[in-house]
Amino acid sequence: MGISFNVKPGGVVGNEVTGEGALFAQAVAEHEVTELRRHFNIAVLAGDGIGPEISAQGVAVMDAVCRRFGHTVEYHHALVGAAAIDACGDPFPESTYEICSKATAVLFSAVGDPKYDHNPEAKVRPEQGLLAMRRKLGLYANIRPVETFPCLLHNSPLRADIVKDADFVCIRELTGGMYFGEKLEGDERAYDTCLYTRPEVERILRVAYDYARRRRRHLTVVDKANVLASSRLWRHVAQQMAPEYPDVTTDFMYVDNAAMRMIQDPRFFDVMVTENTFGDILTDEGSVISGSMGLLPSASTGTGTPVFEPIHGSWPEAAGKNIANPIAQILSVAMLFEHFGLTDEGAAIRSAVNASLDANVRTPDIQTPGHPAYTTAQVGSWIADCILAR
Repeated sequence: MGISFNVKPGGVVGNEVTGEGALFAQAVAEHEVTELRRHFNIAVLAGDGIGPEISAQGVAVMDAVCRRFGHTVEYHHALVGAAAIDACGDPFPESTYEICSKATAVLFSAVGDPKYDHNPEAKVRPEQGLLAMRRKLGLYANIRPVETFPCLLHNSPLRADIVKDADFVCIRELTGGMYFGEKLEGDERAYDTCLYTRPEVERILRVAYDYARRRRRHLTVVDKANVLASSRLWRHVAQQMAPEYPDVTTDFMYVDNAAMRMIQDPRFFDVMVTENTFGDILTDEGSVISGSMGLLPSASTGTGTPVFEPIHGSWPEAAGKNIANPIAQILSVAMLFEHFGLTDEGAAIRSAVNASLDANVRTPDIQTPGHPAYTTAQVGSWIADCILAR
């Protein structure tokens, strides 16, 4: 959007612009500020277990950022998962889809409930709501950054010298493969079909190459091409596309080797891309490198409304106890702002999170012995206040 003025420039006294020139400068400055301001319409899907507690902290941090940077935001809450099943029998009801489809972004928390987890006869499960959301919103790319925090290296199950400076992104294809292929489930026979088409593989590879270009220009394509036909399609398409990205080093790795390499040498990876099932497993493996699943966020993007969420589950045993770590949810808000090109806003959140960790404002899962543990709400409030104070 442009802006035009028909004014005469004024004079300059020292460093001060005067007269109509001053009016022109003021108008341009006000226009630039207005152009940078945004209005966000956020669908909030708190879900199950600890979801409502961490969701509240994500909202508090988003409010703080919008207040500091002059954005406006409105929230629309909707049911998903077990909460939705209990209310209407559908883990992703049409009313929730309508709210999500009209939103700027979805702030999602977690789904899952033991009463469904431990019932193999259950025909409807909370996790089906997550799959339905991905399918209906066209979310074919899941982006999971894996990084370590210097003050928490001791929390990692791996040695500090192995995980120090680990920083890579896992990109998982979300709407193909066995999770969405033809299925048969019976007492004597069962199968899940891993089906991929060339367009599905091409579009996720382009997402991965774009990320690699913004980082250290190294892409690892993970497959099982020595055994699986679907993996051979992935490798064939990637080999054909690689010359389009001569500035990116492309290599290939079998999934079992990738799983070992992530443990032995996580710093090898920059951007990793793989199919749905492999990605589900590898991203969870990568999440423990940081020392806690409560630290890492993710984004799911595609043709519809993007979704931002923590990588962890609903942890029903901790629900209502105010002990869950909200940092992954809070960092998912940082990813939300960054997705829309608002890097300063994302940086403000990341800086406040790092400050909270350095100040030992931490929930019990990552607190250093000898320091008091903070509640979910206290950590969220501290980070929000830190954003506003800077």
